[in-house]
Amino acid sequence: MENDEQLIKVLLVDDHEMVRIGLAAVLDTEDGIEVVGEASNGEEGIRLAQEYKPDVILMDLVMDGMDGIETTRRVLQINSDCKVIVLTSYLDDEKMYPVIEAGAFSYLLKTSRASEIADAIRAAARGQSVLESQVASKMMSRFREPLERALHEELTDREMDVLRLLAKGKSNQDIADELIIGIKTVKFHVTNLLAKLGVEDRTQAAIYAYKNGLAE
Repeated sequence: MENDEQLIKVLLVDDHEMVRIGLAAVLDTEDGIEVVGEASNGEEGIRLAQEYKPDVILMDLVMDGMDGIETTRRVLQINSDCKVIVLTSYLDDEKMYPVIEAGAFSYLLKTSRASEIADAIRAAARGQSVLESQVASKMMSRFREPLERALHEELTDREMDVLRLLAKGKSNQDIADELIIGIKTVKFHVTNLLAKLGVEDRTQAAIYAYKNGLAE
């Protein structure tokens, strides 16, 4: 076993006793990792985090009382250097994004192998995040969304007017009549907005408008 100064201190926070027992038994066999405490709920997790000052916390998300999201937020307010690794069965957006926004450093599923959890703990201690592949895919998709929404910010006010009417299914002539402009001007605006939005036709432009809340 490596000397104590090199040990990564780990706190387990999970309301299932058998999960804690299993994790503790496995991690205690891993070189360089020491389980310093076990908490069965968020409140106890915060207290033990203050007492033991762990390097890494394995955090369950769904617990009675304070959930893992709020526990993560409060623990990191106490010790911002601690790395919280979410270990959960859940992949739904309502839990995943809030806990990452709360400061969770890594996100693993409880189906992960023991060696993967141990490796994630060592990686966290080195300042390297580990995300379940499905989580990473969801995160990448979410980060791409603002780029898509931002495209319409390049439109002029008149092009936005045309886009909203186009999304209602209005023809070029209808748009010209409503905006009191020439039909050639309408076609000019339509061509410009299609290029700026990166879409090929009016249908795709309309879909973009509805998807981004631009259609009235």
